[in-house]
Amino acid sequence: MLTGWQRPGVPLADSLATALREAVLDGRFRVGDRLPSERSLAAQLGVSRGTVVAALARLRSEGWLTTRAGSASTVRLPSRLGERYAPASLDRADPVDLRHAVPAAPREIYTAAAQRALGRSARLLLESGEPDAGLPELRELVAARHTAEDLPTRPDQILITSGARAAMTLLITHLAPRRAVVENPAFHGTLALLRRSGARMSPVRVSASGWDPGQLARAFGEAAGHLACLIPDFHNPTGALMDRETRRMIAGLAEAHRVTVISDETMRDLDLRDTPSPEPRIPGSVLVGSMSKSVWGGLRTGWIRAPAALIRELLLDPMSGVCAPPPMEQLLACELFPHLDALLNRRRAELRTQRDHLAARLREHEEWTFTLPEGGLTLWLHTRTDTLVKRAAQAGLDLLPGPAFSPDGTLTHWLRLPYTAPPATLDRAVGRLTSCAT
Repeated sequence: MLTGWQRPGVPLADSLATALREAVLDGRFRVGDRLPSERSLAAQLGVSRGTVVAALARLRSEGWLTTRAGSASTVRLPSRLGERYAPASLDRADPVDLRHAVPAAPREIYTAAAQRALGRSARLLLESGEPDAGLPELRELVAARHTAEDLPTRPDQILITSGARAAMTLLITHLAPRRAVVENPAFHGTLALLRRSGARMSPVRVSASGWDPGQLARAFGEAAGHLACLIPDFHNPTGALMDRETRRMIAGLAEAHRVTVISDETMRDLDLRDTPSPEPRIPGSVLVGSMSKSVWGGLRTGWIRAPAALIRELLLDPMSGVCAPPPMEQLLACELFPHLDALLNRRRAELRTQRDHLAARLREHEEWTFTLPEGGLTLWLHTRTDTLVKRAAQAGLDLLPGPAFSPDGTLTHWLRLPYTAPPATLDRAVGRLTSCAT
């Protein structure tokens, strides 16, 4: 399991500790496995017992091992690693890959929910498991959450999907717009779906100060009878939060021009203000939600909230079955829902700390400017050079450049920088970015 673990120029105890950590993270050692005795390990690896003792002591102090007097060491995951927002790969990856703003699963909460779901799966497993609108229990939970946020919702207004992208895919495929209002910048995944559909795009400028009202009016006029895809809550990538006046304006424009507004709410729960306060939704909009940013990207569970008539239409679309999540995944989501608010409180605190840490490090330099967002997962960075992302990649830092978020290939002096990594990794990222900007 540990072949080739020794690294030139690195003390043996350090190399051994690193190799054992990697073996746990790669699944070669399972959580709960017992290691051989110190004497046996030393003999198998061909090193002194003192080297093994030093390596295991380090892992024990970091929370990777537990040892009872007179017994072997048992493998575990440190609680800080099992419950934090950042994926473990961000600690050790080289190059540092910040192209994705995604969380790791909250291990203890997730594992307990999975065990509870399995324990009450008997009735579910007796059914066909064929795709439909979603488990009634999950539709009720999602509807109740919307109702609690002053948007009365019935379960028949909810369609469960395998994530937000599946929801957007189903809606865009079904509605088949010839024209679509989009933000500039916009989430690159939505732009890709619209391009694939053949829709022409009418962009609206978004900055930290909000949505350009003149461009909104013009774009909705151009897209009359078709579609608008917006992220009003902690917009990806800028982090902007749409004010109530703009939301009312969009509702009026949508009604006047018969435009269907899809509000992507993937970031809505990631409100990093000291006292989170959800804004009212855009009246009449179709809502797309997901648990991918609040819980885990691997939990492929999202939803569409829309008029019941549209939900019935979507269920008749052949893509509906393709975009539906497995029933067991939905049952797991049901078990996680009651713990969602407590989990969000912890994750917001962690993200707030990481956002502020990254902002402080960036403000030590004059090469870029940004506005601190009130929520979401990323900073939208303005740079002096349009080659910074390419140079950063050569220095071991992978980022997404501004044009990836632009419907027309502009925004060449911008880049998205997530703060989902732990502070030490953010420090590495800023160091490499700084070396490329000077």
